[in-house]
Amino acid sequence: MQRPGSSRLVIWLTVFLDLMGFSIIIPILPDLAVDLGGSKESIWVAALYALMNFLFAPLWGNLSDRVGRRPVILWSIVITALSQFLLAFVISFPLLMLQRALAGIGSANISAANAYMADISNKENRARNMGLVGAAFGMGFIIGPVLGGFLYDAFGLMGVGYGSGILSCLNLVLAYFLLPESLKEKQPDLSKRINPFSPLKQAMKRVEVRRLYTLNFLSIMAFAMMQVTAALMWEEHFLLNKKEIGLVFSFIGLSSALVQFGLVGIMNRLLGEKKLVVIGLILMMLSLVALPLVPGIWMELFPLAGLALATGCLNPSLLSLLSAQVSPKEQGNILGSNQSIGSLGRMAGPFLGGFLYAVDFRVPYLFGGFILLLALLFTFDTYRKYTLRA
Repeated sequence: MQRPGSSRLVIWLTVFLDLMGFSIIIPILPDLAVDLGGSKESIWVAALYALMNFLFAPLWGNLSDRVGRRPVILWSIVITALSQFLLAFVISFPLLMLQRALAGIGSANISAANAYMADISNKENRARNMGLVGAAFGMGFIIGPVLGGFLYDAFGLMGVGYGSGILSCLNLVLAYFLLPESLKEKQPDLSKRINPFSPLKQAMKRVEVRRLYTLNFLSIMAFAMMQVTAALMWEEHFLLNKKEIGLVFSFIGLSSALVQFGLVGIMNRLLGEKKLVVIGLILMMLSLVALPLVPGIWMELFPLAGLALATGCLNPSLLSLLSAQVSPKEQGNILGSNQSIGSLGRMAGPFLGGFLYAVDFRVPYLFGGFILLLALLFTFDTYRKYTLRA
């Protein structure tokens, strides 16, 4: 029997490589999509990945409740590896669409990964373990674009595909040998039809879960509005070049990873998940509003650090609260549907942010702050009306 420490490491590596596989193509995807398809078509490439996450996260999560976490994680890593190797051979826009679709399907295993973490956690370390998953997101986002740029400059698109594919194969080997099954009581009833919407429909019947989903959607949508417009704002109004913009995004990822690695567990012991959700919403609201209003790029680092601290407080705490509301047999379904709701926010945020940016570059951030204010009021109303287990 493997020790929990090795299992946590493999799950962390799985999520890290998923995010790195997504972000490794960031430096080259816009130009590649335009070259193969056109500027309008390139929008669908970005949306397709999130769409596949939306459709498959609840399916992976629900399936992991029935057959176990281990087989779902292993097969999703296989799909991720195939998508990365396919990148090396992308010579047409349809192939690029297929590659991004497969990558979105494989990386939707975050639902099973979160369920695995919930299986091996207790009340004392649940928020910390969920924070480790969030830290993997941050580290993947830091290293992916840097590695993608290096491999592309040195070996071209084939180098990016083979490099990321080999890393996924390494992840598969480690998971196969070091990741035991964590689900003690499976639900092997496969007579029911599994489709991407039935797990979400089932999860939404619970009012406490539905309200936490709403908070997750609102916070991710507001944050995604910043992600899609920040590069334009920094280039047009702060006069940064693409290399400097990449470093700023890396600062966000590194700060978030450090918070979720080291501070989440301590803050949770002192304050608890419910208070951390409130703190995270307030910090994110103030930081988003401040981003377009500060006088220079060095002052910009303060609200960016606030955003990193906000996501470090908010995301693991919401996951921990969700996990605490349901039985171990339902973790995959509930957390998978939550990931699906998050993917919906990552689709809505960029479209809304791009539209508002055309009105004025400050509007997406001010409107994002307004959304988070509504989310904060909604949180207080939820705490007042319902008793959430923590």
